[in-house]
Order: sequence, then structure tokens, then C-alpha cells
Amino acid sequence: MTSNRRRSLSTALTSALAAPAASEAPAPSAAGASGTPAPPPAPAGPAQVTVDLDQGGDTISRHVYGHFAEHLGRCIYEGFFVGEDSELPNTRGIRDDVVAALRALQVPNLRWPGGCFADEYHWKDGVGPREERPRMVNSHWGDVVEDNSFGTHEFMDLVELLGTEAYVNGNVGSGTVQEMSEWIEYLTRSDDSPMAALRRSNGRDEPWTVPFFGIGNEAWGCGGNMSAEAYADLARQYSTYVRDHAGNEVTRIAAGAHDGDTHWTEVLMRALGDGLGRQADGDPAPFQAVSLHYYTMTGPWTDKGSATEFTEDEWYAALSRASYIDELLARHSTVMDRYDPYRKVGLVLDEWGTWWNVEPGTNPGFLYQQNTLRDALVASIHFDAFHRHAGRLLMANIAQTVNVLQAMILTDPETGALVLTPTYHVFAMNAGHHDAAALPVHVSLPEAAASVDGRELPLLSASASTKDGSALVSLSNLHATESRTVVLDLRGAEVTAHSGQVLAAESTAAHNTPAAPDAVAPRELTTIRPHARGLEVELPAASYATISLDLA
Repeated sequence: MTSNRRRSLSTALTSALAAPAASEAPAPSAAGASGTPAPPPAPAGPAQVTVDLDQGGDTISRHVYGHFAEHLGRCIYEGFFVGEDSELPNTRGIRDDVVAALRALQVPNLRWPGGCFADEYHWKDGVGPREERPRMVNSHWGDVVEDNSFGTHEFMDLVELLGTEAYVNGNVGSGTVQEMSEWIEYLTRSDDSPMAALRRSNGRDEPWTVPFFGIGNEAWGCGGNMSAEAYADLARQYSTYVRDHAGNEVTRIAAGAHDGDTHWTEVLMRALGDGLGRQADGDPAPFQAVSLHYYTMTGPWTDKGSATEFTEDEWYAALSRASYIDELLARHSTVMDRYDPYRKVGLVLDEWGTWWNVEPGTNPGFLYQQNTLRDALVASIHFDAFHRHAGRLLMANIAQTVNVLQAMILTDPETGALVLTPTYHVFAMNAGHHDAAALPVHVSLPEAAASVDGRELPLLSASASTKDGSALVSLSNLHATESRTVVLDLRGAEVTAHSGQVLAAESTAAHNTPAAPDAVAPRELTTIRPHARGLEVELPAASYATISLDLA
């Protein structure tokens, strides 16, 4: 998580947004688009989406639907963790309704404790009796005092309640090699080693499974303000001591670049040398994946735009910015391909999503924002890109799960009410893509792409996948005001049955609240008709739809 208290990072991002290099996505103006934008063209006729149902390719890892929970604002405290004395139903202090909602999403992994917080977090402060745990200052997020009542045992308890997998992020910025080495031993060793014995003394006999471990976070900024070369040496050193204990195999994830900084990625790949995958002595390579961070906003770093009050130009600017993720994934993958043509090293987009100005009246360091239909379409665009890059993209983690940035869930601090956001529903509608084979999809539009933010933005996005004798097609109509007819040209298999869901609303800024929890919620898509090429679908303006196909 990028801290807006770090001047170097703020300056870098402001510069990147205000005056990007020619290879970067141009920044929108304060109005949300560069220059005077032309109105987007209305659909000139039906669009055609061709899907080759018999050409399954790379597997879309379920882990690209991962999540992120940082000690930031009301994400951990008041979001996940309310304490055992809370009037809200809980299990060992963890909110039951939050767990139930996330289990319904089939959350594949959860990243913790940060973000920027990870590089000032010392894990031993968060184990043992809660009343004896030392306090610390959370200098990145609100400058509040952290009491460490939610630590390693509480997080791993949450992981088990969710039925998910742990992505633990270690401390490189202010921590030590020994500290990181002892943490993975504490978590995963089963014998009578010193850290396993300490874990048992704190109430946990059996080790946990930890398949993912981050080697610091944003080392170019809040994680130490390092150069790529300096961090690459540390990544090799720290990763060496994140060992595989008791059969637990760890995917070590090096802290990677932000946005289009492909130099950082190249330095990390060079640092692996010939040690991709496994080294000659059989030990794992220092790290098995590199990360990338990218956020969508419509204004500069100092005024990112409102979550709920935006113009039509800003609607399109946000979607254009979201679509830039496809190019970023391609560029970083191309660099990795030069060193790793067989794709032994994964790319991990472990922070992504919208970043708007905080809601009026809330703590600016807590990053609480509403979540509208626009955020849902930003998510759907990202998922289509993830599916296209399934061969390299190992994992992705939206920022963040509860009450922070592009959250799945918002909890009301006054009443305790839980609200599912439009983004939550996009995740739910995409469950069929988990571990499915990506299918080739070609989108053909009868009109020219919109010119938005200095880039072309086709106003229809699509992807598809197949598994277990079925297929799932995702369609996003990005036009703010016009519905769209789509012909699905379905080739290579017989479709024996179909059904669909659609997410739409009365306005592009529609969002859910405790008083109106279903203002943006999926409903049955009833506008699917047979067509000579397969199916014809009518999509409402500003909508996301999934169509499930049974295949013979």
C-alpha cells in the first residue's frame, strides 16, 4: 500500500500522472480527460464477440481473484476484527458476517499485514497474550497507535475461517533477515525448533500452511526508498532465509515495480541469473515471483477525484485508466520473457484498484471511499486483462477487502451494518473463471473506438474461459448512456443451455448503503436470444454481464 505521507512517492506519482513519458498512459486533466473530449460514439450496430470454445489456453489461476488486508483505517479493526466482547456476532473476535460474505466469494488468498505497514511491522509484537503486546505508531496510516491485538495467530485464524490461503508480507525496510527467517519458522515448522516451541507456548500446536511470502513492499518508496539494484541484492539475501519448513513450499514474491517502471522488473530478473526455478543444488531460487502495483484515478495524486460525484468525462477517463493495465501487464511480461521464456517466474499484481479522495468527514489517513457502478466496471476491465495474461500472471490482490479503497465490504461504524459493494458482485459473478482455461476472444465493433485520455478505448470489453464442460463469457458495456447489442459468435462446441446475470443501475454513480443495500446488485439477464452464430445479447448502458454456457 502506497503511503501518501511519503514525499518521494507522492512526487513520483504526481509527476507520472502530470507529465508521463510517451510510452505511458497520458494523464487526464482536472475535468477527467485531456483537452476537450469528443462525445463517445453511439453504437453503430451490433458488436460481434467471437469465442473459440474448443481452444482452451492458459489456466486462469484462481489467485488472480485475491484480496488484501492492511492495518489501515477500519480494514482490520472494525472491519475484520471487532474483539470477542463485541455485540456483533463474532468468532474469537472476527466478524461472522464478514467471513460469511467473503466465503461466498471463494476468496483464494489474503495478503497481510501490508502494504507500507509491513515494513514497520515486527511480528513478535503481535504474538502472546494481547494485554502484554507492545504498542506501536502506525506512521503511514493516520498516525494512530496500533495495539497489536490482531497479529499472526488472529490472521491465521481468519485465513482458516475464510477457507483461503495466506500471503504474508515480511519486513525488509526496518526489519532484519533473522526476524523474517524466524517468522516463517514460527508459522510453518512442526518439530521442537525454537520458533515452533514459541508458537506452541502461545497456544498453537500444529504449524500453519503459508504458500505465499512477500519480501518487503514497495522498496522504491515507503519500503525503504531504495534503488532497484540495492533492493535486488536484499531480495536475494532475505529470500534465502525464507525457508521451506516441514513440507511447506513457499512462493517468495520480490517487491516489484509501480506502474510502467520496467527497469525495476528487469533488475530483479537479472538478479535471478541462471537460478530460475531451482538452483543446481536443488534449493529454490531466491524468489519465484515479482510484484507490480497499479492504481486507477482520474486526477493528480493530490486530488484523485471523487468516488461518487464525477462527470461523464471522468467516467470514461477512469475506464481508460483501468484499461491501461493490459498494456502494463504486457510490458512487464515482455521484460520477464527475455530472461524467463518458460515462465518459471510469476508476475503478481498484489495492489490494484481505484483510489479516490476519501469520503468527506472521514480521516484522510484511513482511505475510506464509497464504491459505485464505475468501480465495478474498473474491476471487470481488469479481470478481462488478467484472463488474457493468464500465462504469466500468478496472482492479483485488490486493495482492499474491507472499508479501504476499492473494498468488497463496507461496515457502518454507527450501526455495524454490512454493505456489499458493486465490486463485490463483480467478484462473485466471476467465480466460474477460477482455475478455468482462458479462451480466445475477438471483439469486433462497427464503430471506431472512443478517444479518451489520449488513448483509444473500445466501449466493449470481453473475455471467456472453460472448465468442466461449461464456459463463462464476461461482457462489459462501457458506454455511459447507450445500450449495446452483442452477437456471440460461438465456435468449436455445441451450446446446450445458457443463463446470464447482469449488473447495472439507474446511474453510473449508483452505490449501495445500509439504507439501500441493493441499489447495485446482479439480476437475471433476460435479453439473451438465439442467433444464427450462437446467441444475441442486449446489454444495458454501463453494465457488466456474465453468460454461462453448457457445452456438449
